[in-house]
Amino acid sequence: MAYELYYWPSTPGRGEFVRLALEESGADYLDIARRGGGMPRMMKLMNGPRVATPPFAPPFLRSGKLLIAQTANILLYLGQELSLAPATDAGQLWTHQLQLTMADFVGEAHDTHHPIANSLYYEEQKREAKRYAEQFRKNRVPKYLGYFEKVLSRNPKSDRYLVGARLTYADLSLFEIVAGMRYAFPKLMKRQEKKYPLVTALADRVADRPRITAYLGSKRRLPYDQVGIFRHYAELDG
Repeated sequence: MAYELYYWPSTPGRGEFVRLALEESGADYLDIARRGGGMPRMMKLMNGPRVATPPFAPPFLRSGKLLIAQTANILLYLGQELSLAPATDAGQLWTHQLQLTMADFVGEAHDTHHPIANSLYYEEQKREAKRYAEQFRKNRVPKYLGYFEKVLSRNPKSDRYLVGARLTYADLSLFEIVAGMRYAFPKLMKRQEKKYPLVTALADRVADRPRITAYLGSKRRLPYDQVGIFRHYAELDG
């Protein structure tokens, strides 16, 4: 039975982290909200009175009788299902820990353009966004990228991967962060990538993997936009 992925149909967003795992593994999946009648199905699972474990928000995944929400939680599950995580408890927890750290990074990247409230337009919080983005560029991006550079350099198995000697979903997610940051903050990333060669090399290797390359060139891979997490505003790039 195919996995069912539920996410907003017109923007890559957090659903992209799950798609990359499904695409890399060659898994059979349906992107429900992009199909006819998919949006009502998605909203019914979130708001329907008969759903015992309703998700708070997309993305969420249906696998048989399981309904799993939260990006890191979905990937924790798929890591074992798709052989994209170590088999040991310690390895699984370490991979999950890295994914949770990436979730923090993604949240801060989003807040560069919405530092006050999601319910307000960017234009209603531009002054605050500019101030937030300045601190994000100067302090937070180096802290996160420096951390992942350190993780790669200290991996006893290989500095080509974050965990162990083979690809995990954490590597795919780090690629997505680098790709999103390259779109949102091209000037910043041009400077930062020189400082973190292991992170940069990992992201480029992931992009060159056959299934990922095919996915990136397909219509299934939506372009970044001014609606999702990673948005480009020249005044925030510094």
